[in-house]
Amino acid sequence: MAIPMEFYPAEDDLLYEEELLRNPFSLKLWWRYLVARADAPFRRRFIIYERALRALPGSYKLWHAYLRERLELVRNLPINHSQYETLNNTFERALVTMHKMPRIWIMYLLSLTEQRLITKTRQTFDRALCALPVTQHDRIWEPYLVFVSQKGIPIETSLRVYRRYLKYDPSHIEDFIEFLVNSSLWQEAAERLASVLNDDRFYSIKGKTKHRLWLELCDLLTRHAKDVSGLNVDAIIRGGIRKFTDEVGRLWTSLADYYIRRGLLEKARDIFEEGMTTVVTVRDFSVIFDAYSQFEESMVAHKMETLDLSDGEDEDDEENGFDENEDVRLDVNMSVAKFERRILHGFWLHDDNDVDLRLARLEHLMDRRPELANSVLLRQNPHNVEQWHRRVKLFEGNPTKQILTFTEAVRTVDPMKAVGKPHTLWVAFAKLYESHKDIVNTRVIFDKAVQVNYKTVDNLASVWCEWAEMELRHKNFKVALELMSRATAEPSVEVKRRVAADGNEPVQMKLHKSLRLWAFYVDLEESLGTLESTRAVYERILDLRIATPQMIINYALLLEEHKYFEDAFKIYERGVKIFKYPHVKDIWVTYLSKFVKRYKKTKLERARELFEHAVEMAPADAVKPLYLQYAKLEEDYGLAKRAMKVYDQATKAVPNNEKLSMYEIYIARAAEIFGVPKTREIYEQAIESGLPDKDVKIMCLKYAELEKNLGEIDRARGIYVFASQFADPRSDAEFWNKWHEFEVQHGNEDTFREMLRIKRSVSASYSQTHFILPEYLMQKDQRLSIDDAKDKLKQAGLPEDEMAALERQLAPAADNATAKDGSRKVGFVSAGVESQSNANQEDIELPEESDSEEDEKIEIAQKDVPSAVFGGLARKREEIDKDGVGDDAAAAANKDGESRLGALERIKRQKLG
Repeated sequence: MAIPMEFYPAEDDLLYEEELLRNPFSLKLWWRYLVARADAPFRRRFIIYERALRALPGSYKLWHAYLRERLELVRNLPINHSQYETLNNTFERALVTMHKMPRIWIMYLLSLTEQRLITKTRQTFDRALCALPVTQHDRIWEPYLVFVSQKGIPIETSLRVYRRYLKYDPSHIEDFIEFLVNSSLWQEAAERLASVLNDDRFYSIKGKTKHRLWLELCDLLTRHAKDVSGLNVDAIIRGGIRKFTDEVGRLWTSLADYYIRRGLLEKARDIFEEGMTTVVTVRDFSVIFDAYSQFEESMVAHKMETLDLSDGEDEDDEENGFDENEDVRLDVNMSVAKFERRILHGFWLHDDNDVDLRLARLEHLMDRRPELANSVLLRQNPHNVEQWHRRVKLFEGNPTKQILTFTEAVRTVDPMKAVGKPHTLWVAFAKLYESHKDIVNTRVIFDKAVQVNYKTVDNLASVWCEWAEMELRHKNFKVALELMSRATAEPSVEVKRRVAADGNEPVQMKLHKSLRLWAFYVDLEESLGTLESTRAVYERILDLRIATPQMIINYALLLEEHKYFEDAFKIYERGVKIFKYPHVKDIWVTYLSKFVKRYKKTKLERARELFEHAVEMAPADAVKPLYLQYAKLEEDYGLAKRAMKVYDQATKAVPNNEKLSMYEIYIARAAEIFGVPKTREIYEQAIESGLPDKDVKIMCLKYAELEKNLGEIDRARGIYVFASQFADPRSDAEFWNKWHEFEVQHGNEDTFREMLRIKRSVSASYSQTHFILPEYLMQKDQRLSIDDAKDKLKQAGLPEDEMAALERQLAPAADNATAKDGSRKVGFVSAGVESQSNANQEDIELPEESDSEEDEKIEIAQKDVPSAVFGGLARKREEIDKDGVGDDAAAAANKDGESRLGALERIKRQKLG
């Protein structure tokens, strides 16, 4: 055969050919030759590859490069092209020497898989597994499994391959199960999955838990119930129910679904009922109930559809002359189906028209839902009292069911483990009989209820009280008292010894100390018994040391109602000895008020001792009302001086937050009894007693107002000066406004300037940064403020000549005040110290007679002394004026009136007279 010229070496190839002739077994020369001819057509490279491989048949590099180019050549060709056969032959020739190279095998196998040569591919995979060592089989099995998973591969072939693979690596059984499921091989899939679950050493490489595998098995068994046999599905699913408690509802519905698919409908209903009566969570119950209700609804719908078809068959039988009395056994030509239909016709169990029965079953299921849900909650905690009450309420209108439920409840609930109040079950049980007018059984229930060992004494006491109230409702008053007497009786010594020997003391041993029981017993005795029996009960309560302050007060009020006043006061005495503050507060208040109301001033010393003892025992926060009662006693029946002393003690005893209000009361009472001047000492005492700064400021303002009303302008100003240290001008504008108004009404230019200076100094002391202003600015501000004051004086109606006279007379005083500013200290002006200011000197030190004409020109507004200054004297004078004592009294009154006038007015009257 002639070789085409294109295959012969060209002139450029002579260099490589000569080298190869000299050394034909050099891989480097052949590779250099191939690289140099990389752009040449494959035909020429094919000749070079074949020559090189003939010389070097064991070169992996040459074979791999040659096969890759062969694969690239056929990539875009159809699989039935002849080049594929050439490629396969080339692979076969390569494997003669490269049979230990897994990469060559994989390239060949992937090519065969693409060519869809099933038999040849399977045989080649098997040859590869035989040729390669076991350590490299995993590289072959991966494409092998991909190959057998393709469509068109016979199932038997795939199964055999997978089974062989599992012998090599059993951990990939999940892939096999997935393949079986995809291939609809349900039987083997279920068996394999069951074997996996039974293997304790199994570990899922896909991260699936045993729980998830269980659910997959249950779904597989239930969805393909008719295709899977040989497995005990009921036992498998029930085992999952016992083991996996978080999916109980789903597993129960799966088991019921299995029987439904098998056609065992009644068995499915039994499974649904069993599931609803065994689950312990509401979520699982909801899952089962919803599946059950859907099943019943689907059965009714299916039955209604099939009913129409069966009606048509019956009509056909009637048309064919079907006679009910005819003996069908004689008809040998009748089919088996027709024979069965005629034989069972009219039998109630074979009645196809049972739609009403199915509807009634569905309705009954819906009506039972609340009861079934309540049963689930009770299975969670059978000692939940509230759930038992709800269960009884579900059967409202059915007394028999309610009685059975109560009986089961009191038998099930353990009082020591109960959630709620277990005694309410017994009480409600008894009230059920009472509502049906069965008093005998009501008493039987109560008698059993009081013998139960409850967790707390209060539960047992409640049962006794309910029993007694039941007897009261039926007018059995004597029986109710006997019950209370029986309940409060103390156990005997023998009983106590027996209980102590057992070591478990029931609540019945502590019942005689129940406060609730004794309170109810006392109420019964007060309303139904005698005074002696009631007193005996109260005394018994006091002996047991279980009395409350309210009981003490009630006992004393009872004795007081029956005129046993001294006995009532003795009870109060016992009460104040038993209790401490704050519980004894009400007893003291009641005791003291009753004592004062009873004896008034006849036993004044005893009342004082009681008050002294009360205030001595009371804490600071509770002593104020007692001191007020004490002072009221002294005002009404004692001495006013002692009352003032009590108020003084109260101001020292009360806490700081109540001192201001106490001082206000003290001042008000002192002003009413002794007159306004008496209050000066109290004001001074309050200011110096250590009140909080805000309270001191309030007290100073009131004190200054008092002095201003009394005409003591200097004293009022001194109080303002003292109080200014507690008032920040930036936050307490009210104080400075009042002082400002005071200076406008009663001051002059110097006093106003002094106020401004103090205001600036106080503001500077309160501020963290002091700003130093130029002197001319400070003087300018003062001048402007004084001018404003003069404008306000003019607006008040003061004439210009009077203003000028006042300025001329006050000039020396202003000079003296200015000279003393450098050494003057801000301090409190006491009542016993004379003021050094001469601002109002003309009102105080004027001679009795003066011929100065300037004095006559000065007119100062006069103000009468307030009547409150004289206290009780003012009232006496008014009484004398009303009685009309005579001319002497009138003259004396005139003199007294003149004495109230100011100095200037008296001088004017003397000159005019």
